[in-house]
Amino acid sequence: MKTIVSNGISIEFCEESLRFTVKKDKTQWGWCEDYRPCIEVNGEKVLFQDAKVITHRDWKTGYGKGIVSHFEGFEKVEGLSFETIVWVEEVTGNVYFEWVPLTEGEIVVDKVLWPGAMAFEEKKDTWYTLLNWQQGVMIPNTWEVETKKIIFEGFLGTAGAYMPWFSQVKDGEGYLAVAVTPWNAGYDIDHPAGGPYTHMSIRWEPSLGKMEYRRVMRYTFLSDCDYNDICKEYRAYVKEKGLFRSLAEKAAKNPSVNDLIGCSFVHTGIKTKVQPNSDFFDPEAPDKNDNLTPFKVRTEEMKHFHELGVEKLYLHLDGWAQPGYDNNHPDYSPACKEAGGWEDMKELADTMHECGYMFGIHDQYRDFYKSADSFDENFACRLPDGSIPEHQRWAGGPQSYLCTTQAPFYVKRNFKAIEEAGVKLDCAYLDVFTCNEGDECNNPWHRMTRRDCYDYRNACFEFLLSKNILPSSEEVNDWAIPSLVFSHYAPYDFMMAEPGKPKRGIPVPLFNLVYHDCLIEPWMMEKVSEEEDYMLYALLNGGAPYLKRDGAYPNFDGSFDDYIRFSTEEDIERCKVVAHLHEKVAKCEMVRHELVDGDPQIQRTTFSDGTQVTVNFHTLEYSII
Repeated sequence: MKTIVSNGISIEFCEESLRFTVKKDKTQWGWCEDYRPCIEVNGEKVLFQDAKVITHRDWKTGYGKGIVSHFEGFEKVEGLSFETIVWVEEVTGNVYFEWVPLTEGEIVVDKVLWPGAMAFEEKKDTWYTLLNWQQGVMIPNTWEVETKKIIFEGFLGTAGAYMPWFSQVKDGEGYLAVAVTPWNAGYDIDHPAGGPYTHMSIRWEPSLGKMEYRRVMRYTFLSDCDYNDICKEYRAYVKEKGLFRSLAEKAAKNPSVNDLIGCSFVHTGIKTKVQPNSDFFDPEAPDKNDNLTPFKVRTEEMKHFHELGVEKLYLHLDGWAQPGYDNNHPDYSPACKEAGGWEDMKELADTMHECGYMFGIHDQYRDFYKSADSFDENFACRLPDGSIPEHQRWAGGPQSYLCTTQAPFYVKRNFKAIEEAGVKLDCAYLDVFTCNEGDECNNPWHRMTRRDCYDYRNACFEFLLSKNILPSSEEVNDWAIPSLVFSHYAPYDFMMAEPGKPKRGIPVPLFNLVYHDCLIEPWMMEKVSEEEDYMLYALLNGGAPYLKRDGAYPNFDGSFDDYIRFSTEEDIERCKVVAHLHEKVAKCEMVRHELVDGDPQIQRTTFSDGTQVTVNFHTLEYSII
């Protein structure tokens, strides 16, 4: 047994089992009893203990101390050798777990499963796990609904993990586990129905077929804490790393940010064209496959909103180009001729501005449609084995993925055409960038790692900002904070499922406790039943309201037809309440969220200007003070 003691932290290492235990004060955090450090190769587990040569030695620098372990001589993974370094930073007490590849053979490692899941076995509601699954979810160990599968398999940088961390708290003692190297990592969770445990672990996946670089987890151990403290600890981390960029800073650079704050959002479209070779094509229902609304109809709709007293409004326009929604990207031009072409699209934009409204469009630079004139598989993402991923799920039919190294060039080309047509854009939505995982490409002309991919996506956002066009994307994500201004939404995970399905935990605004004052988030406003009104979540999160939200695909991505309808006038009045609050608190930090008297059905948020919002999900009532 080896022991390291530093800054109130004690690390014990068992050389036989290779298991670590961390102690802070009277609290102990140790890996699950049945966990053994391992890697996976071709779906088979290879234990660290299978190495023929294993050595351990003390590790010491001017800023910390720990233990280095060396592993080599794996029979099933010839040529692989690596080291682990577990150490304590003396100044902070943070504990780092580092996996360092030394040599790699010809066999590709599927994943590294290290460090292990913490033992978290007590069936108590004061023991809970925090997931950054979309806006955030808290899973008490007593929660009755099973959680094993996460969207995007919990891959960091996706809708399954807006932020690259997870956390567990037991009776006020907790840890924050941050993936310092998040680009090729995901988390796994095992919470059976009713508990009594929840196990959280990280996995490291290869980049372009190689493990290649060191993978680092940082654990911060906190006492007398709750999920608010965890989020504020991470907020301090991103500020330290230079990832934090507030709306106030963004508005100083692009003042039109201030115009978007307090807007009611309208999401609607012009042309739908589902190709016969698309998975969405329905031969029995032609109306679902093709739809056309002239630009002039949308123009009159915007005038009507203005006549009804909507003072600030943002229009997100789908399907505005000739190919139709989700077709032919990146060759998405000109404006739809049957709908009135560039002339009528310009009239719509001009009318918006005359009303004091803001105008933006849907666009796409990931899906690379084979129907596009620009399609060339030499510029599609190529995997290390030489294959090119393809599918035909969306309306435009067969596609692969455009290597993101090419995306900034297409953005410049396409937005130049819109500018030359005289259509003034205030905003633009680049689809899926902040929702889907980063892509990789092994074509030597434009080799790209996932980390590179995120940089190229941000480069697209930055180009728009340089043209004073405010960028948005499908959801929100930690890596996009410096460049993104707003999103299509940043929902709780349950909002994407059919209304009425059991929740996987208690919805808590983990993302907004870190980043509320950095992004504008529009919120769903549907009253989906007499027991659930999404307007309350919009208020609780101090977000912008959706006045109208026409989903591109029916009953998909949280857009369901089954909800309680209000008149247009009633919708406007509901939106005014939310928009007024958003104007007040958009640039404010969300300093605290709480379950009032421990009741998950009564929640309260407090903002840095002192505003408090309390919502009662029992009675569907709210108060703002």
